[in-house]
Amino acid sequence: MIVTPDLITAEYVKTVLKKRERDIHKGDCGKVLVIAGTRGMAGAAILCGKAALRSGAGLVRVAVSEELFPIIQTALPEATCVEKQISPASLKAYDAIAIGPGLGEHNENEELTLMILKEFKKTVIIDADGLNALARAGEVGALKYSQAKVVITPHMGEAKRLIPGYADADRLTIADMLVQETGSVVVLKGADTIVASPSETMYFNTTGNPGMATGGSGDVLTGMIAALAGQTGNTWDSAKAGVFLHGLAGDIASEKFGEYGLIAGDIAEAAAFAIKKMMD
Repeated sequence: MIVTPDLITAEYVKTVLKKRERDIHKGDCGKVLVIAGTRGMAGAAILCGKAALRSGAGLVRVAVSEELFPIIQTALPEATCVEKQISPASLKAYDAIAIGPGLGEHNENEELTLMILKEFKKTVIIDADGLNALARAGEVGALKYSQAKVVITPHMGEAKRLIPGYADADRLTIADMLVQETGSVVVLKGADTIVASPSETMYFNTTGNPGMATGGSGDVLTGMIAALAGQTGNTWDSAKAGVFLHGLAGDIASEKFGEYGLIAGDIAEAAAFAIKKMMD
């Protein structure tokens, strides 16, 4: 049965964000692995990584092909780069993983996504081409049996590819079916983004504006949720708070640039101000 969604509020988000101790160091603030970007779409990795850093992640590592290292390092000097050939043993170093933005349709993405679902035991956020890889391989069921705590962040087109039998259903029904089919926390993007969990709770977001309908906005959201998960260790709180803060960052940025001129990079930069506003 689909429950009536509640609302994500600023008061709730303030309980998720904690004041930092003076003696904190970068290792205490979450180590995030971003697996994103390919030739022609390096920007997706940059946006995701920048959003994670602006949302408080202590360390961000970006896994891309070596040819993209100069691009990533120039645009995002605070991050480090590693090759996309990732071993199961290396995953233990991370507190959260974001996979999918701008990965493209390479066959190895399916194997990599499935390996992470099998081996990683903390929070993984799967977006865009990570979700498309699972749908293409017919492996959506792997989400339900993952050792990881999974957040999926589809827009409606990606959601319909994951559960094609429900393509004509309304958004609440699709969100509910995604939860049932995947056992994951579901962030169904769009106006009034829906966040749903396997415990049958659903929430509507209360921030954001039409200017956020721009390429790369979802990559920023993925990075923000990953950063929060890396810091808090709480997948559900990180998804809800990340969605709210992402919308708030878009609202803050739109005050400067307007809804027509707003771009994803503005949202990534404004993530810091959104968190600051909640902390004041």
